[in-house]
Amino acid sequence: MLHTAELKEGSAARPKGEGAASAGIGPRYLLALGAGLFGALGAFCLFLGGLNATDNLPPPAFSNSLCVDEKLNFLRRHPVTDPDLLVIGSSVAWRHFDGAAIVHASPATRPLNGAFCGLHANQAVYVGNWLLDREPSIRRVVMIVDPQDFAGCWRVRDAVFDRRDADAYVYGQASPWWYYVRYFAPVSLVRNALSVKAQRAAQIEMDPLVFSRYGDGPLQTASSRGLYYGHPEALDRSCFAALQSLATRLHGEGRELTVVSTPLHPEWKARHDPDGLFLADFDSRLLGSLKGTPAQYWNADREWNASTDAFVDAIHLRWSAARDFSVALAQQLYGARAGMD
Repeated sequence: MLHTAELKEGSAARPKGEGAASAGIGPRYLLALGAGLFGALGAFCLFLGGLNATDNLPPPAFSNSLCVDEKLNFLRRHPVTDPDLLVIGSSVAWRHFDGAAIVHASPATRPLNGAFCGLHANQAVYVGNWLLDREPSIRRVVMIVDPQDFAGCWRVRDAVFDRRDADAYVYGQASPWWYYVRYFAPVSLVRNALSVKAQRAAQIEMDPLVFSRYGDGPLQTASSRGLYYGHPEALDRSCFAALQSLATRLHGEGRELTVVSTPLHPEWKARHDPDGLFLADFDSRLLGSLKGTPAQYWNADREWNASTDAFVDAIHLRWSAARDFSVALAQQLYGARAGMD
């Protein structure tokens, strides 16, 4: 009995967990764990360095959308000094605006194409607010839209990317390497690495990642991919509420706003809106969003004649047509001056 009691006493005297610690986590395990972590980080850095050396390195995945992240990368590398005209919207604003045509019409104008592909209206307004906060020289905003921009805003976040990180990366010239770790997305990194070099060289005809000096995205192709887009989704009131908030802000700050409804393929309209009621509703809601402000609205789909040859699909213009469209837009913005050589 005495021997048993001594054993129990010795057991009780040992600090709690000491046995588990001695049999489990020890210096060798921690050293191996640290070596593994640093080794994995080192391998990742070597992988990024190899992609960078071969021009296959995508930008950091701030939004996890290659064309959005590449636009941030462009803005970082090619800033427009003191822009006074800001263009916002989705891919139709990015690909249908020719800054050179605007400058030809009004040589003193300094345009910045701040449109990003694939954005809903609420997200385009988010980006617009970010750029307006960063670029106080902007006096006029042009938002080029299509009906798809104003559907489904309820299911996507306004914030396309984190503004603080975008500020540091684009305007603060922060080192990009940390953001590859923070926004680590191995699947999309590998996928984008396989295509980004070709896209930057405009070798992927329908999806180039090429920018003009103003941030425009020329779609220079003679090909077409058919209508591509099907029946339009129902319009979402929250999308129009976002536009209204932008119009109210710009009015309060004394800045001008022009909203432009981009041309749509005639065959798409005939097939999916034969009575014109859907587009009439879209038109009315846009006007309603601007009510109470001096914002201007140009329905280019109705007032600017675009042939079927101008389109690569139901909503996107090839660059030759986009230039003509931009000349017409310049006339809307600057009047008679746009027609002067």
